[in-house]
Amino acid sequence: MSVVRGAARALLGAAGAAMVTAGPVMAARGIQARGEIRAELRRQDITFPGKGLPAELAPHHGRTVLTGPQARAYAEVIGRNVLTATGGRTYAQVSADLFAAGGADEKLEELRRTAFTGQMLRASLLNAYQAWQLSTLVVGLGDLLTATGAALLATGATLAE
Repeated sequence: MSVVRGAARALLGAAGAAMVTAGPVMAARGIQARGEIRAELRRQDITFPGKGLPAELAPHHGRTVLTGPQARAYAEVIGRNVLTATGGRTYAQVSADLFAAGGADEKLEELRRTAFTGQMLRASLLNAYQAWQLSTLVVGLGDLLTATGAALLATGATLAE
């Protein structure tokens, strides 16, 4: 075996071994993260209403929020409810109205609290959705890393022949 071929085999073997080791760790961490997200959503005990959802969310009627996509869907419910409560205005718009009124309007103050609370709940659920998506990416990259590492090990073994 030539020196170049031996060096290539050693390099492919080392890279492959590192990838085959790191890939499953990444995938396991992604799966663990997904479990943590699911557990936290379960602790929140969020359930979709049994009726009154828009048609596109009807499949969620009465279900408990346990996944990232469900968290995103529920965030949409909250977003719609906030816009209904505020007459289509955002937190910033309601705040601007309150300050324009001198800050002493009780109705606008309550509306601002409602908008703030709703938007914070919505943001928390969207964060759960984003974390779910990220965990999916980590699992996929871990699997890809493992497969690539196995291919490099096989290529290195072929060079040894």
